[in-house]
Amino acid sequence: MPSRVYDAVVVGGGHNGLTCAAYLAAAGRSVCVLERRGVVGGAAVTEEFHPGFRNSTASYTVSLLHPKVIRDLELATHGLTVVERPLANFLPLSARDGDYLKVGGGLEATQREVARHSRRDAEALPAYYAMLDRVAAVLRDLLLATPPNVGGGIPALLDAWKVARRFRLLDLAGQRDVLDLFTKSAGDVLDRWFESAPIKAAFGFDSIVGNYASPYTPGSAYVLLHHVFGEVNGKPGQWGHAIGGMGAITQAMAKACAARGVEIRTGAPVARVLLKGGRASGVALESGEVVEGGRIVANVNPKLLFERLVPPEHLPEDFRARIAAYRCGSGTFRMNVALSALPDFTALPGDGPHLCSGIIMAPSLAYMERAYFDAKSTGWSRAPVVEVLIPSLVDDSLAPPGMHVASLFCQHVHPDLPAVCRGRTWDDARDAVADLMIDTVAGFAPNFRDTIVGRRVLSPLDLEREFGLVGGDIFHGALSLDQLFSARPVLGHGSYRTPIDGLYLCGSGTHPGGGVTGVPGHNAAREVLRDARRRG
Repeated sequence: MPSRVYDAVVVGGGHNGLTCAAYLAAAGRSVCVLERRGVVGGAAVTEEFHPGFRNSTASYTVSLLHPKVIRDLELATHGLTVVERPLANFLPLSARDGDYLKVGGGLEATQREVARHSRRDAEALPAYYAMLDRVAAVLRDLLLATPPNVGGGIPALLDAWKVARRFRLLDLAGQRDVLDLFTKSAGDVLDRWFESAPIKAAFGFDSIVGNYASPYTPGSAYVLLHHVFGEVNGKPGQWGHAIGGMGAITQAMAKACAARGVEIRTGAPVARVLLKGGRASGVALESGEVVEGGRIVANVNPKLLFERLVPPEHLPEDFRARIAAYRCGSGTFRMNVALSALPDFTALPGDGPHLCSGIIMAPSLAYMERAYFDAKSTGWSRAPVVEVLIPSLVDDSLAPPGMHVASLFCQHVHPDLPAVCRGRTWDDARDAVADLMIDTVAGFAPNFRDTIVGRRVLSPLDLEREFGLVGGDIFHGALSLDQLFSARPVLGHGSYRTPIDGLYLCGSGTHPGGGVTGVPGHNAAREVLRDARRRG
């Protein structure tokens, strides 16, 4: 028999689960967090992957973590330090000569870089950035809002009016920009603004990160927008590194939880959600132990929750069908490598600020589109998109002296290998595809392969098994118009509540979607507390 009934039980100790737990505890609620793995953090963890070498295992860079969450949880007090990249991105454009593009370091510096390829594009940059800022400001304004629920009565109507008002404050040109970025492809938007392939590639990369699609897929412009609404140390649109890796974020969150009295249990996988009288009343662990709670808050992919942890007879038939059709699958292949020396890029040899940026091997939108269609038809792209980060250049705690770690974030691979692969699984293909990713980087930095002394490889299947990312989906579901805002994960249940009384969602499968933001956890806690107050 359970010895204690908590006010709330949080299933999953990823960053959103920890955020939600911290807010609930701050309001005086008793909270227990149950994490399947041996360490909290979900996909935002730092682990040793080769003797003496540590790195962020899955999530790998920081920008979208909301400043309110940072302040409210006092993450800096609990040890979090984030440093900015000196440059946003470096794109070696050719494996044979010195053609490259650097983005970041200020508007004027970026304009000088872009002008080497197109003076017209350099002149267009200020207006493009201003357009993005206007639309991103609308998105930022909606982040902490609970989406209005269809069929939710007068309160939902009022919420819908507040949301519509944010858009009406824009002028007509601004409203058109919002429509473009929410519905069109990134390629269509970028082709209208720019003429040169390098700058379109630099911006278009954000539209396929974690998005199994071509940059010319309708809706990919929103994914681009989703990646630019963040900030680092109060500077909008910047990207940075958490000292100690992404695990430093979730370890600081765990300390915030502990300071507020949250009980965190690791090695506690949940087998199913328990119901009593049609209401969620607790969970059963795989060990058979029961943990009871007044409210159950799930920080897991919606498909995982409703198809594996909740008995189907407790869900409406149409809801089950919608969850079955909920699209997951990032097309992401993740690697960490231990290096004896820094990569030396043919396009820009030697050390320099470019090595501290996001280094993107994808010289054009056409290259990215070919990568997608290749993966869709054959299982993985023969010329994949690879981003390399070398966090040890700004954080020497990650590798032995004189050595380095690098993150490889690779697109595109098929989340589920197609029939052409003749029964092969990702367990069969993992190492061959990892070699291909390394060869792709070595095509631009010839010494790269010879500097590798160790590696850890995560295929889409590994990401699902290790972190519960269904289909390897880093966003807990595609960021498409039919799976956003009030429709995330299902229209009528976009307010963090589920069809089961007392059962809530607080993960990236809710508004505003993926990334290490803490926002779903923040918003879900608010709704849990609202319901608790209404019940008295």
